[in-house]
Amino acid sequence: MNKTVNQKAWLLVLPVLLLVAFNALIPLMTVVNYSVQETFGDNNFFWAGVMWFEEVLRSERFHASLGRQLFFTFSILLIEIPLGVAIALAMPRKGIWVSVCLVLMAMPLLIPWNVVGAMWNIFALPEIGLLGKMLNASGIDYNFTRQPVAAWVTLIAMDVWHWTSLVVLLAYAGLVSIPDAYYQAAKIDGASSWAIFRFIQLPKMKRVLTIAILLRFMDSFNIYTEPFVLTGGGPGNSTTLLSIDLVKIALGQFDLGPAAAMSLIYFLIILLLSWIFYTLMMRNEDQ
Repeated sequence: MNKTVNQKAWLLVLPVLLLVAFNALIPLMTVVNYSVQETFGDNNFFWAGVMWFEEVLRSERFHASLGRQLFFTFSILLIEIPLGVAIALAMPRKGIWVSVCLVLMAMPLLIPWNVVGAMWNIFALPEIGLLGKMLNASGIDYNFTRQPVAAWVTLIAMDVWHWTSLVVLLAYAGLVSIPDAYYQAAKIDGASSWAIFRFIQLPKMKRVLTIAILLRFMDSFNIYTEPFVLTGGGPGNSTTLLSIDLVKIALGQFDLGPAAAMSLIYFLIILLLSWIFYTLMMRNEDQ
């Protein structure tokens, strides 16, 4: 006797599928369509093949923006991951201060991205900003609106302030999930603090750190609002990241073909680097 399968459950999934199709698949197909065609207005399209992809890949402008994007992403990863783990290790595990620390860590994550950029823009202005005036008063020549190095330092400091909390919360979740029996066994064996971190805490945080690295990588590689509000890509093009350059090409110059091709290349770079990160982090998981 054949068992009847109830297909009505698909009705519950259908709204989600339609939402994903509307928010992801349809825009993606539109971008693919523009990336292989040329238009001269009035919705008259002509087949261009891979011309736009070749133009983008040969462009020095694209290579420069990609280089700045990679520098920014790997800089904040090298700072935020160790710093987040260190703060998580210093946080208490029991008592009323646990709630206080968790609330304080979560506060920067609640602030909208454009507000973060505006806050740091005002905070770092050399004439009226608290940070800018303090640095200049102490003898440090600081003006992020004119000095590329100062702009980069301010941009990275802003991202570290905003997003290190995410790493802290994930690392802390991994730490509190470690059973006390591990620490008791380490204490009996006379293990040092470094040995406890290396052989107990770090392996147990491996999964959450993998998530933290992937989230921070993808978010920092897609970042747009904060640096645009803070520096606008300046001074000059010194902080023009890939996302800012893409918006300039698409909306500023209205070159839809190159912009579409560039966005697809951008998307593939993120997928490739995310896969590499995940593979490296999970390589010894089964051992």
